[in-house]
Amino acid sequence: MTVEDPLVTIARHLEGATFLGFAALGDSFTAGVGCRPGGSWPDQLADSLRRWNADLIYRNFALQGATSAEVQEQVGPALQLEPDLVTVVCGANDVLKSVRPDLEGYGRRLSRIFTRLQENLPGVLIITATAPERWRFLELRPRTQRRVVAGLRGLNERTRRVAHQHGVLCLDVVGHPGLDDPQNFGPDGLHPSAAGHAKAAQEFQRLLLTQLERKGRRSST
Repeated sequence: MTVEDPLVTIARHLEGATFLGFAALGDSFTAGVGCRPGGSWPDQLADSLRRWNADLIYRNFALQGATSAEVQEQVGPALQLEPDLVTVVCGANDVLKSVRPDLEGYGRRLSRIFTRLQENLPGVLIITATAPERWRFLELRPRTQRRVVAGLRGLNERTRRVAHQHGVLCLDVVGHPGLDDPQNFGPDGLHPSAAGHAKAAQEFQRLLLTQLERKGRRSST
């Protein structure tokens, strides 16, 4: 028996979701570092949306190594696209690049990103995500690992809170079983492999599908 590709199954259920524009903001996770061109999870999400709108305008503004402050700078160019779907995933570099990450500052910057998008793009659907709180296949010294884990936990607390305040969808990856599978990571143990990007795309699409189903039920009542 032939098993249908999960991305195809989810894409089929997205029928009627006529997004006109999709902008992806973030760091290396969104930029697709380590995967083939066109293979990042935002690329795969855009491909699914194009099944129902071949004219979808899509742009990935993410940059490797970007902190939340640098992701803020991606908002302006993204607004020029006038998207009705935006993904914003950032903050891990705020922790990884500093021994004393400014988590409150991260929360304020994330809030400003959401505010600017929502004020300039009425009706926009925004999706964000938490960060893994551990990288099992990334070699870190014990002291560094404790610092990074504590920083990521604080980061995720603020991501969830700010997303809730702004009514933004949040994909919570903490504790996802895929984090224990080495096939989901590239050689550096940090960035997703091709398989990891495919699984991330599935999770973002499932979250999007759930939101659209809820919206449909509200519209029918």
